[in-house]
Amino acid sequence: MAKTYLDIVKYMVEARFNINGMVDKPDIIGAVFGQTEGLLGDDLDLRELQKGGKIGRIEIELSQTQGRSFGKLLLPASLDRIETCILAAAIESVDRVGPYEADFKVDKVEDTRSEKRRKILDRAKVLVKQLLNTDIPDSRELSELVQSEVRISEISTFGPDNLPAGPDIGKSPEVVIVEGRADVLNLLRNDVTNAIAIGGASQVSKTIIDLCREKETTVFLDGDRGGDLILRNLVSVAEVDFVCRAPDGKEVEDLTRKEIIKSMRAKVPLDQYQGSSRGRFQMPQNSPAFHSQGTGGPRQDRDRYQNLGDTPEEPVMHSQQHYGQLKPRDRSYPEPQLQPAAKQEEPKPVQQPSPPPAPATQEIFSGSQNAKAKPVLESMFYTQLGQSLEELSGTLRSRLYDASGNMIKEMPIRELLQAVQSSAECYAIVLDGVITQRLVDLSLQKGIRAIYGVRANQMQRKHPDITLYTKEGGKID
Repeated sequence: MAKTYLDIVKYMVEARFNINGMVDKPDIIGAVFGQTEGLLGDDLDLRELQKGGKIGRIEIELSQTQGRSFGKLLLPASLDRIETCILAAAIESVDRVGPYEADFKVDKVEDTRSEKRRKILDRAKVLVKQLLNTDIPDSRELSELVQSEVRISEISTFGPDNLPAGPDIGKSPEVVIVEGRADVLNLLRNDVTNAIAIGGASQVSKTIIDLCREKETTVFLDGDRGGDLILRNLVSVAEVDFVCRAPDGKEVEDLTRKEIIKSMRAKVPLDQYQGSSRGRFQMPQNSPAFHSQGTGGPRQDRDRYQNLGDTPEEPVMHSQQHYGQLKPRDRSYPEPQLQPAAKQEEPKPVQQPSPPPAPATQEIFSGSQNAKAKPVLESMFYTQLGQSLEELSGTLRSRLYDASGNMIKEMPIRELLQAVQSSAECYAIVLDGVITQRLVDLSLQKGIRAIYGVRANQMQRKHPDITLYTKEGGKID
């Protein structure tokens, strides 16, 4: 009995046949074996090769139509290439099947091992990728992985609303408000442990309102329209101190450590943010933040001074290790001792050719100590200070000028109070921000006679010796 299978198939001979008559499969196989018998010698005889397991069973795919038979012959072989090709050529020598003429043509001799090699290569690629993905990380990656997992595990809930928050939200005197849980997680990964999620823009919970009333609050917004909506909703019911934003088009949860540090260092007071180019909303007049700006609210002192940064003794810049927490400030501010200004007759205004809108300099100075600087400053206040205010538009910076019209220093608004206190020759201030009561009081003590800004808060004490000018309303009487 012939061997019907092969242990290893190296080659597959594929041949087409066309027979001029109706035959069956055994007829075709018998013709192939009979007409090749003794043709190639005993070593390549098909029957001997099949018995020895060198070739497998011949497979026939047969179709018949209109008195003709045609189809495909498949012969598996485990011989070498030369012997397999000799067998293929011998099959083409078959010219009759039974009484009918036949034509056999070999299409190809296929190396079945090439397909195995392709499958082996594909599988090897998959195994290599799995090995690379499961490779043991180095010591630094292990440390960062463990540290990140520990920080994520520290996230907790706070208040009756169970808002996602960092572990230090209860004991820290400052709080960072973000939008969602993912934002809190990202800040935790970067050592900001006093963050809490507001939980969306639909409704501000009582927990957030109480935190804003009791602690110094920084709102960390996404760099999109949704961040503006959340801030507008928050300031309508709670007291917000500072605002910082992610870069445009980015969300807090996607920021890197460097971007978080940069954004939090660039935070500005709420009223300064509203007056800047990034402030895209108007503060509701019924909001706690609106009423606390110099109107005798529960945080009158803090809110009145917050738009110019921390107290001079405690500058707002913090070390990189503590950028997530704001330094507590001294809330007690002694009221300045004001000296009544001497009444003087108002001189006639000096005529200037085509001056831009500016306050009359005759009202800026009083007393003999400034008499020598008066002619220079009259011209300067009409030109240089107005131009300087335009140059600073949208920068949140400020400048100090001396009596000769020379700029002493330029600095961020948050450093302005400290710079004014340390300066002995400042006569004019220009700032891209809000003129506050505290700045006016300090300027009077330092002999400053003019302040230019974007706008001004409601003043409880006005000093006729200092001229106030705003971009929005012009000179303030």
